[in-house]
Amino acid sequence: MRLGLIVYGSLDTISGGFLYDRKLVQYLRAQGDQVEVISRPWLAYGRTLLDNFSYSLLSRLRRAHFDLLLQDELVHPAFFCLNRRLRRRVSYPIISIVHHLLSSEARPVWQNRLYRLVERRYLSSVDGFVFVSRTIRTEVEKLVGHCRPAVLAYPGGDRLAGALTPLEIAARVAAPGPLKIISVASLIPRKELHTLLTALAGLPRDGWRLTVVGNLSLDPPYVRAIRRQNEALGLTSQVSL
Repeated sequence: MRLGLIVYGSLDTISGGFLYDRKLVQYLRAQGDQVEVISRPWLAYGRTLLDNFSYSLLSRLRRAHFDLLLQDELVHPAFFCLNRRLRRRVSYPIISIVHHLLSSEARPVWQNRLYRLVERRYLSSVDGFVFVSRTIRTEVEKLVGHCRPAVLAYPGGDRLAGALTPLEIAARVAAPGPLKIISVASLIPRKELHTLLTALAGLPRDGWRLTVVGNLSLDPPYVRAIRRQNEALGLTSQVSL
């Protein structure tokens, strides 16, 4: 098969969603399929909307000899209108890989109304979906109903060789000393590190230690807020960023 995959930025970006897309491309190519990755630049939300009127992008996709076009749902601002124009000119189906809905994040109501409007129109413009979780499937179906073919494809399981047995893990938990917790995620609001800190603050201070591993540059204001929260809760000696 000849497939296209449209993403924002580089497929090598370090995040769970990009890892999912990257592994998908590797697998398809290993099966003998041809996959062309089409990277669109990360731009401000308003500027990406202008891609819907891009003749060069429409022309490129119209000339492509794909059997199937995959779109990471992150690109929805650039395709919520363009997909409708494209579908009148090509025979291949357009499938959206949905990791997360922008309109499901916590933000001012007026802003999410705008995002929901654009996302609903985008989700209605594709021929089918790949969902990475049941939660995402439920959120999408709330917006557009059950009117399109879909498949639920969970991210791959833990395939790393286990260095510890279940008994050894249980022994570590029961051993004297603080419980060592690690959080691996980019420091952005929707990962809700602030919620974890609030919960941990209610536990005895000598009973746990938290190490946070994630990109500190994606949302500097949020990182500053987390540092202030640590100080306000008196957790600076328990939490390491």
